[in-house]
Amino acid sequence: MRILVCTERQDMRRSFDKLALVARELLGEDPQSGALYVFVGKSATRVKVLWWDRNGYCLLYKRLHRALFVVPPDAAKVGAAMQIDAEALADLLAGVEKKATSRPPITH
Repeated sequence: MRILVCTERQDMRRSFDKLALVARELLGEDPQSGALYVFVGKSATRVKVLWWDRNGYCLLYKRLHRALFVVPPDAAKVGAAMQIDAEALADLLAGVEKKATSRPPITH
């Protein structure tokens, strides 16, 4: 199964039809081909995966709270998308913990 990650961050308010349109127009792919299309939100804390299942679209939506979605840097780029394998998708969906930001203590 082909898994394509869109390299341009997307507005996560988009749903089935708008994401299918992005797959068709931006990625140059047929959204009903059976491939998985992965879209990462602007803040990298939300991801949607779109695929066609015989008679309709399916959509997985995941939001992280203390982590970020990171696209593997070694993925093969195909136009406005990067092709990854199932293992890389599992890693992407697991997210990467945000580094704790240390703030200097407040003194009065």
